Amino acid sequence: MATFKAWVVEKGAGGQSLTFRDFDEADFMDGDVTVRVTHSGLNYKDGLALTGRSPVVRRWPMIPGIDFAGVVETSDDPAYRPGDTVVLTGWGVGETHLGAYAEKARVNGAWLVPLPAGLSAEQAMAIGTAGYTAMLSLMALEAHGLTPEHGPALVTGASGGVGSVAVALLARAGWHVIASTGRDAEADYLRGLGAAEIIDRAELSVPGKPLAKERWAAAVDAVGSTTLANVLASTRADGAVAACGLAQGMDLPTSVAPFILRGVALLGINSVTTPQPKRREAWARLAAELDLDKLAAMTTRVGLQDVDRLGEEILSGKVRGRTVVTIA
Repeated sequence: MATFKAWVVEKGAGGQSLTFRDFDEADFMDGDVTVRVTHSGLNYKDGLALTGRSPVVRRWPMIPGIDFAGVVETSDDPAYRPGDTVVLTGWGVGETHLGAYAEKARVNGAWLVPLPAGLSAEQAMAIGTAGYTAMLSLMALEAHGLTPEHGPALVTGASGGVGSVAVALLARAGWHVIASTGRDAEADYLRGLGAAEIIDRAELSVPGKPLAKERWAAAVDAVGSTTLANVLASTRADGAVAACGLAQGMDLPTSVAPFILRGVALLGINSVTTPQPKRREAWARLAAELDLDKLAAMTTRVGLQDVDRLGEEILSGKVRGRTVVTIA
């Protein structure tokens, strides 16, 4: 067995530690496909895993990183052959199964998706879990019957990874997009992605009324807590909110008023264990519908060796858009 470079989270008497070291293939977990990882990404959950701020890691030692793109090296799954380029998001990778911040990964073939035509591996990870979640949110709103003709669409946490892709996707689909952000300096960035209006997140982040003035027909919320409660309170009758994040918190201090007095729907987005048909549909739509120039504008790149500083940066709100980790 060979070794490869990886970031490894370990837990000892003094708490969690993060080291960049050689990892032995003999210590791989069960899986039927071995992938040479070429790119990964940075997501909010990665920040939690890297810092130990929240107990998302539930197996020790753990290689963090919840998504990757790469090339199949060996496969016992008939769906994949050596040389195939694949994408993985979710399935507990980086939490309960050894993850992506490494030169290699061994996973179950059923977790993989072939790299969609029209995307490079780097672009796939510029999209990553965050962009994939944004597409699932758009699909959920559409499945609820909502279209741009029903009114504006709000995106909270708009300058983050999910938010940036959601703004671009919704604008491309014809929505009047209202972007909520706490960073005034990002206004031009968000308008460049397609936002028609910018509002300060302070409007939504403090406790409000159970029902407020109707302002938007649809929303993608990556923040949760009081923000989500206020988003629901200002959603138009028969509108819907796709909830996909918890940057402000896991609680939801709301009432039944938006649901029983306006018929507002709360659509939960689970990007971790999405069934394969829906997963492939989402990736195919991303390849076809996401403006790759806008994707490039929201993307920065770092090397694998720089991963250790990223956790605190994304948790403190200092990361704009998407970050691709180049594994080399």
